Amino acid sequence: MPPFNAAHAEVFRPQGITLGLMTPLGPSGATMADPDGAFRLAALADRLGFAALWARDVPLMVPQGSGNTATALDDPFLWLAGLAGATRRIAIGTAAVVLPLRHPLHVAKAARSLDRLSRGRFVLGMGSGDRPAEFEAFGEPLDARGESFRARWSLVRAALSPDDADRRALREATGGHDLMEPPAARIPMVVVGSARQSLQWTASHADAWASYHREASRQEGRIGLWHQALRQRAGGVIKPFIQSVHLDLQTDPGAQAQAIELGLRTGRDRLIAYLERLRRIGVGHAILSLADNGRAPADVVEEIGRHVLPALSKT
Repeated sequence: MPPFNAAHAEVFRPQGITLGLMTPLGPSGATMADPDGAFRLAALADRLGFAALWARDVPLMVPQGSGNTATALDDPFLWLAGLAGATRRIAIGTAAVVLPLRHPLHVAKAARSLDRLSRGRFVLGMGSGDRPAEFEAFGEPLDARGESFRARWSLVRAALSPDDADRRALREATGGHDLMEPPAARIPMVVVGSARQSLQWTASHADAWASYHREASRQEGRIGLWHQALRQRAGGVIKPFIQSVHLDLQTDPGAQAQAIELGLRTGRDRLIAYLERLRRIGVGHAILSLADNGRAPADVVEEIGRHVLPALSKT
């Protein structure tokens, strides 16, 4: 089987946990991120040793959450292309493309292009979507998104495979035509959330599984089910588990950890302990979504890079 691209080794390291950042960093909401500031922060994360920069796919500004606010984001592929140009080593990834709302050939073309432009630093994360207003606007049936996800995943997988035999489904779908030159290495494909699939399906088809923050003992149970599914459907092949964490990092390094929605509020000392526990229960990569708590994003990234990353590298 052809090897993975460079991003796989950067993000998924044996017996360790790596850290990524959800972008754009800083205040979220209806205000678009400043590209120049985002590129500077991306370069900083690259220099400090973060493993990945991630971007969400938000097709429409649909109000949601307790504040009933709408999020304004650039197209994830174009946004990540900008981050790739501002960096040299760090991986870039989607978490996650709403696959049922995009044509799989468009997704495959964009993914292959971004992997090529970043020189193999791209990870393709995809989900099934969950906002009814978007499905209505795009003319896609909400109740069919699980089936649509499976069918479109298969075509994307065929289009991105370096193996000629695997690409048969692409040629059948296009009348024998290709999208562009096939990749020399496999682009990691990650199921984000449940995507309305069984864990057995995900274990069989995906290269990794990403889920959201849970209390550690509950997450350990989920990871146990993931490993069981891998034994059943992937021949015991180790495939990484990714977890997102909403992080409100306090200025006091010794601040106690407090649970918040989908994450925690803490100082860096307890953050290190928390991430070490995640490593022990089997989390291979944590995507940090930084809270808007008044601190400059560059200061938070700098603190994690200078103090947290070196501590994790020793474990």
